[in-house]
Amino acid sequence: MSDIKAWIQNEVDNNDVVVFMKGTPSFPQCGFSGQVVQILDYIGVKYVGHNVLEDDALRQGIKDFSDWPTIPQLYVKGEFVGGCDIVREMFQSQELKAMFNEKGIQTAQDA
Repeated sequence: MSDIKAWIQNEVDNNDVVVFMKGTPSFPQCGFSGQVVQILDYIGVKYVGHNVLEDDALRQGIKDFSDWPTIPQLYVKGEFVGGCDIVREMFQSQELKAMFNEKGIQTAQDA
């Protein structure tokens, strides 16, 4: 396993919610990443964001890791959820919050 793949696996395994994105949660650098951040912030879930623009190996590595061609990518409890379109659809249908609840991840509405 390559170093970047091992690093990604470690991040996904050791953080309940991880988003690999363009930019940072406080300063998204693309509209799709911004939408995912807005949704996660609205739900009030704690997450880790990784900026793929800072590292070309990470930018390509996450695409290879998930076999998914686009960024952002959301992982919950080690499982790849999807990109912006999937996250947005799950949010609108209430599936995203339900998934967090099922996996025991606290949201703002639970507090």
